[in-house]
Amino acid sequence: MAPLAAALAGAADKIVICSTCGNVDTSDPCTICSDPRRDSGLICVVEEVGDLWALERAQVISARYHVLGGTLSPLDGIGPEDLMIGKLIERARDAQVKEILLALNATVEGQSTAHFLMDELSDCDVAISRLAHGVPVGGELDYLDEGTLAAAIKARKQL
Repeated sequence: MAPLAAALAGAADKIVICSTCGNVDTSDPCTICSDPRRDSGLICVVEEVGDLWALERAQVISARYHVLGGTLSPLDGIGPEDLMIGKLIERARDAQVKEILLALNATVEGQSTAHFLMDELSDCDVAISRLAHGVPVGGELDYLDEGTLAAAIKARKQL
């Protein structure tokens, strides 16, 4: 157990929070923020670091990220000052940033936070987009809940 404990202690000493985006890494700024191949015009906003890592594993976007550190939840006493919303607005005002993608979970708290962010970002000169909601790839209609089906119908596209 001693070698495992020593390895964990060593890892804890090397881990830092990126002052730009809130990612967890061994350097500040993190490797994503310092990667020149990333699209600096697109900031993908996520709730937690795990969400960032999920998007990175999927390899579907080459954006910069912004980790909020949670969602707004008045019942739990989590307000805008408890999240990295001010830093996001500051980043959105950078002339290089063209789009903010809100990649928040499809929960009540995630949706409320997304609406709040849309209001807060409305005076910034950026496009604001959200992830699509609806039928998952490989999903069967008879197994989906009514909310997912309603979101899929509302977000339908013409072919």
